[in-house]
Amino acid sequence: MSGQMTFAEEQALSRRRKLAKRERFLNEMDAVVPWARLVALIEPHYPHGGSGRKPMPLERMLRIHFLQQWYAYSDPSLEEALYEIPLLRHFVGIDLGQDLIPDETTILKFRRLLERHGLSEAIFAEAQAVLREAGLLLQEGRMVDATLIHAQSSTKNRDQKRDPEMSSTKKGNQWYFGMKAHVATDLQGIAQAVDYTAAKVPDHQVLDALLTGDEEVLLADRGYDHPQVHARLAAQGTQDAVARRRYPG
Repeated sequence: MSGQMTFAEEQALSRRRKLAKRERFLNEMDAVVPWARLVALIEPHYPHGGSGRKPMPLERMLRIHFLQQWYAYSDPSLEEALYEIPLLRHFVGIDLGQDLIPDETTILKFRRLLERHGLSEAIFAEAQAVLREAGLLLQEGRMVDATLIHAQSSTKNRDQKRDPEMSSTKKGNQWYFGMKAHVATDLQGIAQAVDYTAAKVPDHQVLDALLTGDEEVLLADRGYDHPQVHARLAAQGTQDAVARRRYPG
């Protein structure tokens, strides 16, 4: 699916002696993600268009969606990144000389289509199936964390209101508006479970959705340092490797 680069972009990449970390990661994802299987999963729900303007190619939108999850881009910032970063365009399959870059509204509509039909969960389940087939899933322990997905808080849109599924939260001295992705991986770093909430939901309140109860050990940062978390891990016999907060004195 990866699109052609312009001559100038190919020349710039060929002069480099070393692959950048992002390029190496995207090359790996291009090879291991089961794109054809995921496209087949979404295709029955994806608009095909009539005699008017044709929708963006499905695999292209899926790759854009994955970029958004991997790098926590908001809709407008991802649109801008596709204009500015040749590497991302190459991964998505966009040739600036021939293809249109989807705008932030198109990116938002694709995400909502996945949500409306429960396809995010189906995509994750399909990826898990591929990893199981390859014998890559390990169950000896889990690491959990949450990441903010920043969105525009402006009400200058068609509905003239914020997305009701999003909220504001404070991290450090900075306020953010958007959602939060809660992720559990095995000790190899392979994702095992994912859940999404409004940004204001505390990390530890989503832990039940990320654990099976059979983990030998749980690693987590101080956002999970709460009495009910420690009590649950003790009750199920899981080694508690949750970082503790520091308190005065």
